[in-house]
Amino acid sequence: MAVIAVFNQKGGVGKTTTTLNLAAALAHLEKRPIVIDLDPQAHLTLSCGVRAENRDETVAAFYRDETPLASLVREVADGMRLIPGHLELSKIDALYGKSTSIASRLREGLQESLAWEDSPILIDCCPMLGVLSLNAIFAADRVLIPVSADYLSMQGVERLDAALNVLERGLKRKIERKVVVTRFDSRRKFSRHVYEQLRERYGDVLCETRIAENVSLAESPEHGKSVFGFAPHSQGAKDYFALTAELLEKGFIQ
Repeated sequence: MAVIAVFNQKGGVGKTTTTLNLAAALAHLEKRPIVIDLDPQAHLTLSCGVRAENRDETVAAFYRDETPLASLVREVADGMRLIPGHLELSKIDALYGKSTSIASRLREGLQESLAWEDSPILIDCCPMLGVLSLNAIFAADRVLIPVSADYLSMQGVERLDAALNVLERGLKRKIERKVVVTRFDSRRKFSRHVYEQLRERYGDVLCETRIAENVSLAESPEHGKSVFGFAPHSQGAKDYFALTAELLEKGFIQ
C-alpha cells in the first residue's frame, strides 16, 4: 500500500485535476488506484461523476462514526475506486482541532482497513494546512505538490516546503516529495521563467513533465470524467500520461 497525498495550500493550482487524472492514468495501466476525497468541497467526487449526498457513504463517516474505510470504497469510471468527500468534513477541524490523537487517525484507518491493498492510494487534500491535510500528510509515504506557472504559486511552494520540513522533524522520517508545474503555457515567457526558477531551487524534486493549460482539463469534470474518458487524444491526456510514466519510472508511485 503506497499512499500519496496531493497537496498545496494555494487553491487553483490543479490539485484535484492532478489527483483525478493521475489516478485515471494509473487505472489505464491496470493499477486499480483508490482516490480519497479529503476536501469538504468534494470536487474530486463530483469530477468522478458521483454526488455523495449521504455522509454515511463518504469519508466523513470514517471521522464521525469510525466506519471502516474499506466499506466506503466504490467503483467509478475509468477503472478507478473512490472514497467520496462530503461537506461534513468542514466540521472536522472544529471537532478535533485540539486533539493530538487525530493526526494519525487516517494512517491508522488505512492500516486497519486497507493494508492488504497493493494498489496506490491517492489523497486529494483540502487547500489549507488543517487537521484533514495533516491527516493526509501523516498517512502518506510521499507528497505531490502541484504548482501553477505563476508568481504567487512559486512563492507558496517555498512556504509549503518549509512546513513539510518542520513536519518531518515531528514525524521523525523523511517526507519524499515531488513538485509538478501545472497550467503551463510554453508561449509565455513567464511560464518558462517559473519552471526554470523552480528547477534551480528544487532540482530533481521538480518533475520534468509540465501540465499545459488545456481546455479539456477544465471541461472534463462537468461530465464526471477524467480527461482520458472525456478527451483521450487531448494535450491534457498526453501530459498526465507522461507525468504518470515519469513518476512510475522514478519510483515515486509504485
